[in-house]
Amino acid sequence: MDEFRKLSRQEASEAVTDLGWRLVLGEFRTEVLTGSLPLAADVAARAAAEPGADGHLRMDVRADRVILALQTPAVAWVTEQDIALARRITAVAEEFRLTTTAGGGFGRRSVQALEIGIDAMDAAAIRPFWLAALEYIEERDGSGALVDPLGEGPAIWFQQMDAPRPQRNRIHLDISVPHDEAEARIRATLAAGGKVTYDAEAPAFWVLADAEGNEACITTWQGRDAPEE
Repeated sequence: MDEFRKLSRQEASEAVTDLGWRLVLGEFRTEVLTGSLPLAADVAARAAAEPGADGHLRMDVRADRVILALQTPAVAWVTEQDIALARRITAVAEEFRLTTTAGGGFGRRSVQALEIGIDAMDAAAIRPFWLAALEYIEERDGSGALVDPLGEGPAIWFQQMDAPRPQRNRIHLDISVPHDEAEARIRATLAAGGKVTYDAEAPAFWVLADAEGNEACITTWQGRDAPEE
């Protein structure tokens, strides 16, 4: 088995969904609700001590929870090694009588990832501005996206335009959510005064707009893998 083989989105999602993890924007994401900072720190320390965690595991320790993400840096995607780590970290949580959960429901937000998309006629000309202003770095996958080296801020990517669009906003948000949370998120957004402006490529993404036309995309992993021959 090649531990550095990039998994298809379908097989990656199926491998971890029952463990309480979700595939979101090329990473496995979950959280462990601890109720206290000391317990969150203990869970984080145990997870970090798992073999192979170094370099694959990213964590955010909060006052009442630990937010975790897994990815294989060598391929900037999830692999069999990340599946194995997800299983072991879930087992660690269970030793504390806690669970790994993707959130959602009962007023709790699901795990998610945020990106900012910028319309550009010449991305190469404006990329240095955003690199300098944010002190970001270029994504290693060659996509041209910009990322926070500390993993705190949202990624930024540039959408190639054929002509300027001064009549509408040129910056929008991409909110990547678990595949089983997208419809609920869209319903809530519509109930809050939004509207769907484009859904031809759903469930990969839906474009929604507020009452003044400012846009946000709700995105999932689904509908992005090429069909198998």
